[in-house]
Amino acid sequence: MSGKHYKGPEVSCCIKYFIFGFNVIFWFLGIAFLGIGLWAWNEKGVLSNISSITDLGGFDPVWLFLVVGGVMFILGFAGCIGALRENTFLLKFFSVFLGIIFFLELTAGVLAFVFKDWIKDQLYFFINNNIRAYRDDIDLQNLIDFTQEYWQCCGAFGADDWNLNIYFNCTDSNASRERCGVPFSCCTKDPAEERPILDRPEFHAPFLTFPRRCR
Repeated sequence: MSGKHYKGPEVSCCIKYFIFGFNVIFWFLGIAFLGIGLWAWNEKGVLSNISSITDLGGFDPVWLFLVVGGVMFILGFAGCIGALRENTFLLKFFSVFLGIIFFLELTAGVLAFVFKDWIKDQLYFFINNNIRAYRDDIDLQNLIDFTQEYWQCCGAFGADDWNLNIYFNCTDSNASRERCGVPFSCCTKDPAEERPILDRPEFHAPFLTFPRRCR
């Protein structure tokens, strides 16, 4: 007497390999982000001295690459292997992980709306803390410059926020040549910059802090 054989529902090959291909790309992007983050830390000597992670007073942008890369790597791996091997455990993990990320984003949006004043104060504190550490890390400096140029802003409230930085503040004891100045990312472009650089009178100036048309 032969027993009955039950087959589970078959998965469409198109869907299977579409999910597989998408997650392969996602997986390799995660590896790339992790590689960039580890390379940046190696260049800054962090990997040879882990305790130096806490030396930076402001935010280290490398953390963005490591965290985003780690999440993308885990999701990509679970989705890729789960789709290829039709592993229900990995596919469930993939779905639950995506659900958790969506839930956290939704929760963050609601909390930001409800506690917007507190969030604003924390954001200003975060920005000013990074202004103080502007010269401490080249990655942080590039991130601040990009943000100020892209959003056409200068500091959290205005250019006076740069008094928090020891290189730009206007105290009498500050011997920096950047005293009472702001980064160039705070400034508008001078029409004279369209001329060849050797024709500009400011070409021979040792450092251009003022006069500048800054926001």
